[in-house]
This record gives sequence, C-alpha cells and structure tokens, in this order.
Amino acid sequence: MKLATIRLGGTTTAVRVEGGTAIETGFADVGALLREGGLEAAAAADGARHELAGADLAPVVPGPGKIVCVGLNYRNHILEMGRELPEFPTLFAKYPEALIGPRDEIRLPPESDAVDWEGELAVVIGSRVRRASAEEARAAIAGYSVLNDVTMRDYQYRTAQWFQGKTWENSTPLGPVLVTPDELPADAQLVTSLDGEELQRTPVDDLVFGAVELVRYISTIVTLQPGDVIATGTPGGVGHARKPPRYLAPGQTLTTRVDGIGELVNAVAEEKVAGAA
Repeated sequence: MKLATIRLGGTTTAVRVEGGTAIETGFADVGALLREGGLEAAAAADGARHELAGADLAPVVPGPGKIVCVGLNYRNHILEMGRELPEFPTLFAKYPEALIGPRDEIRLPPESDAVDWEGELAVVIGSRVRRASAEEARAAIAGYSVLNDVTMRDYQYRTAQWFQGKTWENSTPLGPVLVTPDELPADAQLVTSLDGEELQRTPVDDLVFGAVELVRYISTIVTLQPGDVIATGTPGGVGHARKPPRYLAPGQTLTTRVDGIGELVNAVAEEKVAGAA
C-alpha cells in the first residue's frame, strides 16, 4: 500500500495511492492517519478521488512529533569522510519546520554558502513503541519514504555538534509517498542526482544499522509514536567530500529516488529574506 498527503486549498488530506489515483482516507494527513486510524483504516477508505499527477504533494508526514536522524550509517560514506565504522548510531534531530514537499523548492539561506545534498531512506513509525525487541521494532514500522537531509555544512562544522547545520527551515523534502514494508524491494537502490548527473547510488541494505536496529536503539532512549520519522543516513557521494567540494546553487534541480517508493524532484532557489543584501 502507498499513502501520501496532498494539499487541497488551505488544508491537507491523507490519501491512498492506487496507480494514478489518490483516494481520500478521511484523515488530515498521513501522520494523523497513523495516530488515529492506522493502516487498516487507510486500506478500507473509499473517499473522494483525485488525479495523482496533478496533486500538490505535502511532506508525507507534515508534522511528525520527532524527526530522528542518523549520521554516518552507510559504510561507503563513513569511509569517504575518513572515519571508522561506529559501534553505536550517531543521532541528531530535526524540527518539522525543516520539512518541505517532494516537489517544493529547496531555499538556500543567505547565511550559508555550503549547502549540500544527502539522499536518505526514511522510516515512518506506525505504532507506539518503547524498549522494543526486534519483533516489536519490525511491527512498529508503518513503512518507508524518501528524504534528503539537505545540510548547511559551514554551520554544521562550526562546533562538534551537527544540529545547527541540519534543521534549517524549508530545507528537507520528504515523500512522495509512504510505502508499506512489503512494497520496498530487498535490492532497492538509493540514487541522488543533480541536473541529471548521478551523484549517489547505493543499495539501501549497505546501512551499518538497519531500520529494525534503529527502532530498537532509539526506542530505548525515547518512546516512538505513530508518525515519527527516522532518517537512516546518507551514502557516499555528498558534495562536501568531493575534491574540490561541490554545493547546491540556485537554478539547479535535485532529484532523490528510492526504488519502490518514488522520487523527490526539488528545484533549488535563493531564499528571499527582507533586508538581506
């Protein structure tokens, strides 16, 4: 099953996606659906129908209670950054204000001139879980989506803590849909491209800590709730690690794809700030 959140005028609605059709489920967004109805309600829904091709897609979960991100979790990225494989996951957080839709603009803030791409597989939680066993963690995963952890590298490396480079407003596309675990191919590839040039390509099973391990670990620290999002980390090929480094620029188009889920296609533009030079 595939789920999405679409914008309708000044509101949003959660839809079940069947082919090119988006079927309303009666919930305000996918996060609300998971909290209030669950996947069973989504499967049974038979509301108003819309053409998916013309729909205005919001972040698949517009307002998650938590966005927990994992750094240095692909073997090839860890090696390109000159680090050793970690014993435990490296965690940081984003706020919901960072999220944008899968077709929205990525806005480059005037304060940063080192904005980088990081294509990622996202895990969306479907049920409340704390101190999960492997079986409980697997059952708590509602599905998967695509995220790009767009990062302001100059701010990230101002201190030893990464948070300040990772949660800028209007920076992080999430979508286009949530797919239930049965729809994610075992050999799915994550691919990031800039203006058609392929920059990242890695099997999602190259993760050091997989989805179930991450749910177990994070739920030991804090209760995970329906609609929470875990960004599982990026593979090798980021701009900051290139010689010379490469960063996003206005007028470019960033595409992030995971097999079985779909793709984010985001134009890159300058953020217009009143009074900025």
